[in-house]
Amino acid sequence: MNGNIVAIVGRPNVGKSTLFNRLTRARTAIEERVPGVTRDRLYGLAEWCGREFVVVDTGGITFGDSDPLAAQVRRQAELAIAEAQVILFLLDGREGITALDRDIAVQLRRSGKEIIPVVNKIDTPEGRDAIYPFFELGFGEPLGVSAAHGRGIGDLLDAVCALLPQAEKFVYPEDVIKVAVVGRPNVGKSSLINAILGEERVIVSEVAGTTREAVDTPFEYQGQSFVFIDTAGVRRKSKVKEAVEYYSVLRAFKAIERADLALMVLDGEKGITEQDQRLAGFIDQAGRGLIFVINKWDLAPRGEEARQQYLESLHQDFAFARYASYEFVSARTGRRLQKLFPLIQQVWQEQHKRIPTPLINELVQDALLVNPPAAIKGRRLKIYYATQTSVKPPTFVFFVNNPELMHFSYRRYLENRLREAFVFSGTPIRIEARARQGKERS
Repeated sequence: MNGNIVAIVGRPNVGKSTLFNRLTRARTAIEERVPGVTRDRLYGLAEWCGREFVVVDTGGITFGDSDPLAAQVRRQAELAIAEAQVILFLLDGREGITALDRDIAVQLRRSGKEIIPVVNKIDTPEGRDAIYPFFELGFGEPLGVSAAHGRGIGDLLDAVCALLPQAEKFVYPEDVIKVAVVGRPNVGKSSLINAILGEERVIVSEVAGTTREAVDTPFEYQGQSFVFIDTAGVRRKSKVKEAVEYYSVLRAFKAIERADLALMVLDGEKGITEQDQRLAGFIDQAGRGLIFVINKWDLAPRGEEARQQYLESLHQDFAFARYASYEFVSARTGRRLQKLFPLIQQVWQEQHKRIPTPLINELVQDALLVNPPAAIKGRRLKIYYATQTSVKPPTFVFFVNNPELMHFSYRRYLENRLREAFVFSGTPIRIEARARQGKERS
């Protein structure tokens, strides 16, 4: 993706989170909890007509300076405004313009950013007249939407994409393996890259990435071309501590979207945190390969018992990504760093693996015999046919009598059977259920 950011701002209770959920649809957001703030800040990814961008859901802006929580929420919104290319100024079509709306308009006008006034809660065509008073704010023609019902969202996305800059994007050849190095601050991301490149002495060049927050480092190892996307190198200057985490999350978003797979660096000395879990969850949802790199293992207990205990924690805390590969390393001493390259190549190959359709259907028929689907309210799932439709991640479509009858537990069972037969180590796989044409839903 090109690093474009769209922020949703406005006073409390105008429907910002509802609009955020509508724009990002099924894309899972990473929640960034900021100490002292009463609500979570949300980041998500939206796509429209081939354009991708980050959406930031901010807290409701107020100007009650006597309230420290209100001041912190307002500061977070200011950070989003400063980083964004486009601002969606969300307003309430039922309540009309308020004094607080006018105060926020003054702040947005000073930002110099592209502003789209969006009047929410226009739930019917007859309600469109409610948008006209909002011309008074001076941001041009307001767009009427219903975030709850999806009305007007297509026109809004068209307007957003028309304002987003068309950044030039360098495209690497298909056989280049793009690896995002991600993780929370101070786990050793840059040290890991420097140790690998310093040891192999194979740096070809260092070029600016397609976003301002990451640096791409192309190099070769044993005839294979790689690109490391380092998210640790650039950090915006800010006196506000929360801004560090804000930009760190955005850097990780962009790097993961551009990569084939991610090396997620964990601190072997301090263990696993909630932030690690959220980041791994985003990698999984983005469909990228995942390798856990447990760094600083030279500073942690190095016995086999300690290693097994850590792996147990890893599998428990990242239960949604049991497919992930892993390696214990030390960037400081160089221990086991040479193991990473074969592991990266293996995961990349697994991401691109294609299974012949006859083998898939043979496995499915066997799975149905061993564990038939349970009836749901008197109806039972029937699977007629299955095929692999794409790679990176490997995606399988099951043609069935009624997609609603494929319970998540049976979907997980089918995934486990696919992994038992064809491995797919280090990569998520997707299973989609579609109604077979010509078959009644029953």
